[in-house]
Order: sequence, then structure tokens, then C-alpha cells
Amino acid sequence: MKRRRFAFLFPMFALLAALLLGAVVKWLWNAILPQLLNVNPITYWQSVGLLVLSRILFGNFGRPGGGPPRWGNWENGKPGMPGGGQRFGQWRNKWREMTPEERTRFKQEMRRRCGKPPENI
Repeated sequence: MKRRRFAFLFPMFALLAALLLGAVVKWLWNAILPQLLNVNPITYWQSVGLLVLSRILFGNFGRPGGGPPRWGNWENGKPGMPGGGQRFGQWRNKWREMTPEERTRFKQEMRRRCGKPPENI
């Protein structure tokens, strides 16, 4: 019952937090970036718009961990990533099974394919 009574406060709190963060972003932008990068100072509403834009581009919109939920934990080779998430684990195992000579040849071939001069390993 208490939860319903205070449910209307959450949107108001979120709006107040966004407006306060807009002031912080404006202050930080105008204090640092014009002198550092030679950019123009911004207004308060531009800073609020910048916050909204960054939330759209980089925010997780309530999902823990950020990023799309299908990504999963690719570093540990867990399912969830497109392709099953096993690719990283397979390459790690393949690398571990290579001999030092195979690793050297692999590195040189990757440098050649990427347009970098080969290292003298």
C-alpha cells in the first residue's frame, strides 16, 4: 500500500535528478572543454539535451550491465552472444595449443594482413 502512495514521487525525483545533472554537465563542460579543446560554452538546456542524447546512445535503459541483453558474457565464452558466445573461448584454446613458432607465424601474418610492417621476432 505504501508503494502506491509514493509511486508518483519517482517520476518527479527522476526529473529533478536530470535537471540537477544538467547543471553539473554545463558547469563541467564550460569549466574544462572551452580551454582544453577550443569549443564553445553550452547553455543549460544544451547540457540537458546532451544528457538525453548520451542516455539514448550509451545508456542501458534499466538493463543491468549495459548493452543489449543478447551480448551476454563473451569474455568467458558464455552463451548469449550471437554465435553462441563460444568463439572467444575457442580462439583462446587454439592460441594456448599453438607452439611458439606457430604463434610467431600467426602474428606476422596478422601484421601483414593489417598493413603493418612485420616485427623481427
